[in-house]
Amino acid sequence: MKRTIMISDIHGCIDQLDQILQLTEYNSTKDKLILLGDYVDRGPNSKEVVDKVIQLVMNHNAIALRGNHDQRLVDLINSDSVTVRSKFLEHGGKQTLQSYCDINNEEISDEILNQAIEFIKTHYYHHIDYISKLPFYHEDKDHIYVHAGLNPNFIDWKNQPEHDFMFIRDEFIRARFDLNKKIIFGHTKTIDIHGTSDIWFSDDKIGIDGGCAYGMQLNCLIFQEGFYITEQIKVLK
Repeated sequence: MKRTIMISDIHGCIDQLDQILQLTEYNSTKDKLILLGDYVDRGPNSKEVVDKVIQLVMNHNAIALRGNHDQRLVDLINSDSVTVRSKFLEHGGKQTLQSYCDINNEEISDEILNQAIEFIKTHYYHHIDYISKLPFYHEDKDHIYVHAGLNPNFIDWKNQPEHDFMFIRDEFIRARFDLNKKIIFGHTKTIDIHGTSDIWFSDDKIGIDGGCAYGMQLNCLIFQEGFYITEQIKVLK
């Protein structure tokens, strides 16, 4: 049977992504790869990760979902909101700009930010357009895949606000879901859930964000014939 390989919160860590795909011997003719979002910010190679994601989806039938950091990049390019700009830089956006543009470690002034936005619009708008069209969830016979989680206040989770798919945390993690499928999610680092960067398993949900961009590890969850296998690439400090 085909394996389902799940990875989340790559955050510009292209080396770790390449390593985990090599470690698992990923073969798109035999495996289904599902990426749970947050391809950009904090890590050093956001542009390369987005390129890789597009290539994996277009050429290898991978499924890529949209994360909150991906949405922040889209909002940065497509809006003039001061709040959006502030949130983007506050949550690791500087590294994304450095990846896309020729920017050194200096502070990001309004002028530099405007120049970077125009550069990305001119040269990489296909990235922005692609990210903006990524789905918020994927579902198969065994799992529901989502970046952040499901809102327990909605009888039909598909009707929850788009924001919840990308941002919800504690309310989702504390809730109990009886959906006859496990929910696979990232967004909340597993070390914040159970004190370790390893994958977190519960009866109804599985958290896989290993905090790669924070110097911890990139997790990979493999599902095959009803069994789970975990792999991880630790970040060398």
